[in-house]
Amino acid sequence: MKIALFILLGILDVIIAYVLFLVVLALCVDTHKEYKTISPFYRWVLTGVGHLMLFLSHIRLTVEGKELLPKGRFLFVQNHRSNFDPIVSWMGFWENQLVFISKPENFKIPILGRLIRPIGFMPLDRDNPKNAIVTINAAADMMKNDVGSIGIYPEGTRNKTGEETLLPFHNGAFKIAQKANVPIVVVSAHNTAEVHKNAPWRRTDVTLRVLKVLSAEQVKAMRTAEISDEVFALLKNDLEA
Repeated sequence: MKIALFILLGILDVIIAYVLFLVVLALCVDTHKEYKTISPFYRWVLTGVGHLMLFLSHIRLTVEGKELLPKGRFLFVQNHRSNFDPIVSWMGFWENQLVFISKPENFKIPILGRLIRPIGFMPLDRDNPKNAIVTINAAADMMKNDVGSIGIYPEGTRNKTGEETLLPFHNGAFKIAQKANVPIVVVSAHNTAEVHKNAPWRRTDVTLRVLKVLSAEQVKAMRTAEISDEVFALLKNDLEA
């Protein structure tokens, strides 16, 4: 009994020390600074957090179709069903150095909201068109400068309908690919909405599937509405299959 208690206390001490470590690192982040590069150190820290969250949430992640990925940077486009989406996407495509554009509220999340800034994550203020354009240009520059690939959820927010369907797209986000002259990688996420129901006791099998790559030439020749329609159709057909 005493041995078990010592082990439990030891684990608790490690957890508390780890959380305090993350708190200190978060406090070191300048929330007013515009980060135009990816900090290798903070990326290493967030990778550890990602592995821990996948483990604690009992997620078994499978990525299909990676052989379709283009060389160089690209715009990563995915459906959005769960708060776990950025975690599994970031971990599933870790080697591609994804930098996500997210709603401003996510940057107010304690600890994590600060830690995602040094790895390039950017808030997109859709209520302010001028600020939104600044973010779109910054994201395009990040790919032009070979800093990282940009990840977006064109639905703009998490789909809470409880069905494998899609919300209407915000077409403006596709301008990032046009400005940077990069391909668009279309990815479907399956079963992420089940994680919060199953975790931590039951395993959730999550699949990320690369459906298609729209070449930079195709993207450049299309209007954003046309890109949106094609991406929407690709995701819809896969999710409903």
